[in-house]
Amino acid sequence: MKVGEITAALEVFAPLRIQEKWDNSGLIIGSADDEVHGVMVGFDCTPDLIREAVEKGCDMVVTHHPLIFNGIKRIDSKDPVGAAIMQAVRSGVAVYAAHTTADKVIAGVSGAMARRLSLQNVSIMVPEEDGTVGLGCVGEFEKPMTGPEALAFVKERFHLGVIRSSKPLMEPIRKVALLGGSGGGEIQLALSRGAQLYITADISYHNFFTPEGFMVMDIGHFESEVEIVDIFLTELRKKFPTFASYKSAHLGRSNPVHYFGL
Repeated sequence: MKVGEITAALEVFAPLRIQEKWDNSGLIIGSADDEVHGVMVGFDCTPDLIREAVEKGCDMVVTHHPLIFNGIKRIDSKDPVGAAIMQAVRSGVAVYAAHTTADKVIAGVSGAMARRLSLQNVSIMVPEEDGTVGLGCVGEFEKPMTGPEALAFVKERFHLGVIRSSKPLMEPIRKVALLGGSGGGEIQLALSRGAQLYITADISYHNFFTPEGFMVMDIGHFESEVEIVDIFLTELRKKFPTFASYKSAHLGRSNPVHYFGL
Protein backbone atom coordinates (compact mmCIF):
# COMPACT_ATOMS: atom_id res chain seq x y z
CA MET A 1 0.00 0.00 0.00
CA LYS A 2 1.22 3.51 -0.82
CA VAL A 3 0.74 6.63 1.27
CA GLY A 4 -1.01 8.20 -1.72
CA GLU A 5 -3.66 5.47 -1.73
CA ILE A 6 -4.49 6.17 1.90
CA THR A 7 -4.64 9.92 1.39
CA ALA A 8 -6.75 9.56 -1.76
CA ALA A 9 -9.33 7.53 0.16
CA LEU A 10 -9.50 10.10 2.94
CA GLU A 11 -9.80 12.93 0.44
CA VAL A 12 -12.85 11.35 -1.18
CA PHE A 13 -14.47 11.75 2.23
CA ALA A 14 -12.90 15.14 3.07
CA PRO A 15 -11.49 16.88 -0.04
CA LEU A 16 -8.40 19.04 0.47
CA ARG A 17 -9.83 21.78 -1.77
CA ILE A 18 -12.43 22.73 0.88
CA GLN A 19 -10.02 23.38 3.74
CA GLU A 20 -9.90 26.87 5.23
CA LYS A 21 -7.13 29.14 3.87
CA TRP A 22 -5.38 29.24 7.26
CA ASP A 23 -5.41 25.46 7.67
CA ASN A 24 -2.70 22.87 7.02
CA SER A 25 -4.62 19.71 6.20
CA GLY A 26 -3.01 17.09 3.99
CA LEU A 27 0.23 15.13 3.96
CA ILE A 28 2.57 16.86 6.41
CA ILE A 29 5.44 14.37 6.65
CA GLY A 30 6.29 11.79 4.02
CA SER A 31 5.78 11.19 0.32
CA ALA A 32 2.80 9.84 -1.59
CA ASP A 33 5.07 7.12 -2.99
CA ASP A 34 6.18 5.82 0.42
CA GLU A 35 5.16 2.25 1.31
CA VAL A 36 2.71 1.83 4.18
CA HIS A 37 2.16 -1.38 6.15
CA GLY A 38 -0.21 -0.02 8.79
CA VAL A 39 -2.05 3.17 9.78
CA MET A 40 -2.65 4.51 13.29
CA VAL A 41 -5.56 6.96 13.66
CA GLY A 42 -5.60 9.53 16.47
CA PHE A 43 -6.81 13.01 17.33
CA ASP A 44 -3.58 14.99 17.84
CA CYS A 45 -0.19 14.03 16.43
CA THR A 46 1.82 13.78 19.64
CA PRO A 47 5.09 12.00 20.47
CA ASP A 48 2.99 9.38 22.28
CA LEU A 49 0.94 8.70 19.15
CA ILE A 50 4.06 8.30 17.02
CA ARG A 51 5.51 5.87 19.58
CA GLU A 52 2.25 3.92 19.65
CA ALA A 53 2.24 3.72 15.85
CA VAL A 54 5.80 2.40 15.75
CA GLU A 55 5.08 -0.17 18.48
CA LYS A 56 2.06 -1.37 16.49
CA GLY A 57 4.09 -1.67 13.28
CA CYS A 58 2.41 1.33 11.62
CA ASP A 59 4.38 3.64 9.37
CA MET A 60 1.63 6.25 8.93
CA VAL A 61 -0.54 8.23 11.31
CA VAL A 62 -3.77 10.05 10.47
CA THR A 63 -5.06 12.75 12.81
CA HIS A 64 -7.65 15.50 12.90
CA HIS A 65 -5.37 18.30 14.10
CA PRO A 66 -2.30 19.03 11.95
CA LEU A 67 1.09 18.37 13.52
CA ILE A 68 2.53 21.46 11.82
CA PHE A 69 0.05 24.31 11.94
CA ASN A 70 2.01 27.56 11.97
CA GLY A 71 5.46 28.21 10.58
CA ILE A 72 8.28 26.43 12.41
CA LYS A 73 11.67 28.11 12.69
CA ARG A 74 13.29 25.60 15.01
CA ILE A 75 12.72 21.92 15.77
CA ASP A 76 13.42 21.21 19.44
CA SER A 77 13.10 17.74 20.94
CA LYS A 78 11.91 19.30 24.21
CA ASP A 79 8.92 20.86 22.44
CA PRO A 80 5.98 18.44 21.85
CA VAL A 81 5.63 19.41 18.19
CA GLY A 82 9.38 19.24 17.59
CA ALA A 83 9.62 15.89 19.37
CA ALA A 84 6.79 14.43 17.26
CA ILE A 85 8.39 15.68 14.04
CA MET A 86 11.76 14.20 14.97
CA GLN A 87 10.25 10.86 16.01
CA ALA A 88 8.20 10.63 12.83
CA VAL A 89 11.14 11.37 10.55
CA ARG A 90 13.53 9.07 12.43
CA SER A 91 10.99 6.23 12.39
CA GLY A 92 9.89 6.74 8.80
CA VAL A 93 6.30 7.50 9.80
CA ALA A 94 4.18 9.51 7.37
CA VAL A 95 1.85 12.06 8.96
CA TYR A 96 -1.49 13.18 7.50
CA ALA A 97 -4.18 15.49 8.89
CA ALA A 98 -7.79 16.08 7.89
CA HIS A 99 -8.71 19.17 9.88
CA THR A 100 -11.16 21.72 8.46
CA THR A 101 -11.68 19.34 5.54
CA ALA A 102 -13.42 17.01 8.00
CA ASP A 103 -15.14 19.94 9.71
CA LYS A 104 -16.84 21.04 6.51
CA VAL A 105 -18.50 17.82 5.34
CA ILE A 106 -21.86 16.87 6.85
CA ALA A 107 -20.59 13.34 7.51
CA GLY A 108 -17.74 14.83 9.53
CA VAL A 109 -17.34 16.61 12.86
CA SER A 110 -20.48 18.75 13.11
CA GLY A 111 -22.64 16.12 11.47
CA ALA A 112 -21.43 13.60 14.05
CA MET A 113 -22.50 16.03 16.79
CA ALA A 114 -25.95 16.29 15.20
CA ARG A 115 -26.29 12.52 14.98
CA ARG A 116 -25.28 12.12 18.62
CA LEU A 117 -28.13 14.48 19.56
CA SER A 118 -30.56 12.79 17.13
CA LEU A 119 -31.27 16.13 15.46
CA GLN A 120 -33.76 16.29 12.61
CA ASN A 121 -33.83 18.41 9.41
CA VAL A 122 -30.06 18.90 9.55
CA SER A 123 -28.39 21.31 7.12
CA ILE A 124 -25.05 23.12 6.77
CA MET A 125 -24.84 26.23 8.98
CA VAL A 126 -22.47 28.17 6.72
CA PRO A 127 -22.95 26.63 3.25
CA GLU A 128 -20.29 26.89 0.55
CA GLU A 129 -20.08 25.88 -3.11
CA ASP A 130 -23.36 24.12 -3.97
CA GLY A 131 -24.48 24.03 -0.35
CA THR A 132 -23.21 20.50 0.32
CA VAL A 133 -20.15 21.58 2.32
CA GLY A 134 -19.44 24.29 4.88
CA LEU A 135 -18.85 24.95 8.55
CA GLY A 136 -21.21 23.72 11.24
CA CYS A 137 -24.76 22.50 10.95
CA VAL A 138 -28.25 23.38 12.10
CA GLY A 139 -31.03 21.02 13.10
CA GLU A 140 -33.95 20.47 15.44
CA PHE A 141 -34.45 18.46 18.60
CA GLU A 142 -36.93 15.60 18.19
CA LYS A 143 -38.92 17.19 21.01
CA PRO A 144 -38.51 20.78 22.27
CA MET A 145 -36.82 21.04 25.66
CA THR A 146 -35.96 23.80 28.10
CA GLY A 147 -32.39 24.98 28.71
CA PRO A 148 -31.90 22.84 31.85
CA GLU A 149 -33.32 19.82 30.02
CA ALA A 150 -31.04 20.47 27.05
CA LEU A 151 -28.01 20.75 29.34
CA ALA A 152 -28.78 17.38 30.91
CA PHE A 153 -29.43 15.83 27.49
CA VAL A 154 -26.21 17.14 25.92
CA LYS A 155 -24.18 16.14 28.98
CA GLU A 156 -25.53 12.60 28.79
CA ARG A 157 -25.17 12.19 25.02
CA PHE A 158 -21.57 13.46 24.95
CA HIS A 159 -20.58 11.74 28.23
CA LEU A 160 -19.45 15.04 29.72
CA GLY A 161 -18.36 15.83 33.25
CA VAL A 162 -18.98 19.55 32.80
CA ILE A 163 -20.53 22.06 30.38
CA ARG A 164 -19.87 25.81 30.30
CA SER A 165 -23.16 27.52 29.50
CA SER A 166 -24.79 30.91 29.28
CA LYS A 167 -27.96 31.44 31.31
CA PRO A 168 -30.28 28.53 30.44
CA LEU A 169 -33.45 29.38 28.57
CA MET A 170 -36.69 28.51 30.29
CA GLU A 171 -38.76 28.47 27.11
CA PRO A 172 -38.75 25.38 24.87
CA ILE A 173 -35.76 25.04 22.53
CA ARG A 174 -36.16 23.34 19.17
CA LYS A 175 -33.60 24.77 16.73
CA VAL A 176 -29.93 24.03 17.47
CA ALA A 177 -26.69 25.07 15.76
CA LEU A 178 -23.51 23.01 16.15
CA LEU A 179 -19.87 23.60 15.32
CA GLY A 180 -17.13 21.29 16.54
CA GLY A 181 -13.93 22.85 17.88
CA SER A 182 -13.37 26.59 18.22
CA GLY A 183 -16.69 28.15 17.27
CA GLY A 184 -16.87 31.36 19.26
CA GLY A 185 -16.40 33.44 16.12
CA GLU A 186 -19.49 31.95 14.48
CA ILE A 187 -22.04 32.88 17.16
CA GLN A 188 -23.65 35.53 14.98
CA LEU A 189 -23.93 33.04 12.13
CA ALA A 190 -25.75 30.63 14.44
CA LEU A 191 -28.11 33.42 15.43
CA SER A 192 -28.70 34.35 11.79
CA ARG A 193 -29.87 30.77 11.12
CA GLY A 194 -32.53 31.12 13.79
CA ALA A 195 -30.84 28.87 16.35
CA GLN A 196 -32.04 29.12 19.93
CA LEU A 197 -29.08 27.07 21.17
CA TYR A 198 -25.51 27.00 19.86
CA ILE A 199 -23.20 24.16 20.92
CA THR A 200 -19.49 24.53 20.25
CA ALA A 201 -16.21 25.00 22.16
CA ASP A 202 -13.58 27.57 23.13
CA ILE A 203 -16.15 30.30 23.82
CA SER A 204 -14.69 33.42 25.48
CA TYR A 205 -16.15 35.05 28.60
CA HIS A 206 -17.97 37.96 26.93
CA ASN A 207 -19.75 35.70 24.48
CA PHE A 208 -21.70 34.16 27.35
CA PHE A 209 -23.67 37.42 27.51
CA THR A 210 -26.28 36.26 25.03
CA PRO A 211 -29.33 38.03 23.56
CA GLU A 212 -32.81 37.14 24.77
CA GLY A 213 -34.06 33.81 23.51
CA PHE A 214 -30.59 32.43 22.77
CA MET A 215 -28.08 30.38 24.73
CA VAL A 216 -24.64 28.91 24.12
CA MET A 217 -22.94 25.79 25.42
CA ASP A 218 -19.19 25.15 25.44
CA ILE A 219 -18.74 21.38 25.67
CA GLY A 220 -14.96 21.33 25.15
CA HIS A 221 -12.80 21.25 22.03
CA PHE A 222 -11.71 17.63 22.31
CA GLU A 223 -15.15 16.48 23.40
CA SER A 224 -16.90 18.12 20.46
CA GLU A 225 -14.59 16.67 17.81
CA VAL A 226 -13.14 13.37 19.03
CA GLU A 227 -15.73 11.21 17.25
CA ILE A 228 -14.00 12.08 13.97
CA VAL A 229 -11.31 9.52 14.85
CA ASP A 230 -13.84 6.67 14.58
CA ILE A 231 -15.15 8.18 11.35
CA PHE A 232 -11.66 8.21 9.79
CA LEU A 233 -11.12 4.61 10.87
CA THR A 234 -14.46 3.57 9.39
CA GLU A 235 -13.61 5.23 6.08
CA LEU A 236 -10.24 3.46 5.90
CA ARG A 237 -11.65 0.05 6.81
CA LYS A 238 -14.50 0.47 4.33
CA LYS A 239 -12.04 1.22 1.53
CA PHE A 240 -9.31 -1.19 2.65
CA PRO A 241 -11.01 -3.96 4.69
CA THR A 242 -7.95 -6.20 4.89
CA PHE A 243 -5.38 -3.47 5.55
CA ALA A 244 -3.95 -2.92 9.04
CA SER A 245 -5.64 0.19 10.44
CA TYR A 246 -5.97 0.96 14.15
CA LYS A 247 -7.44 3.53 16.51
CA SER A 248 -5.13 4.80 19.21
CA ALA A 249 -5.63 2.75 22.37
CA HIS A 250 -4.88 5.89 24.39
CA LEU A 251 -7.45 8.15 22.73
CA GLY A 252 -9.66 8.36 25.81
CA ARG A 253 -6.90 9.94 27.87
CA SER A 254 -5.27 12.06 25.17
CA ASN A 255 -7.28 15.23 25.88
CA PRO A 256 -4.72 17.89 26.91
CA VAL A 257 -7.37 19.70 28.99
CA HIS A 258 -7.83 18.25 32.47
CA TYR A 259 -10.80 19.04 34.71
CA PHE A 260 -10.55 19.12 38.49
CA GLY A 261 -13.21 19.17 41.18
CA LEU A 262 -15.73 17.10 39.22
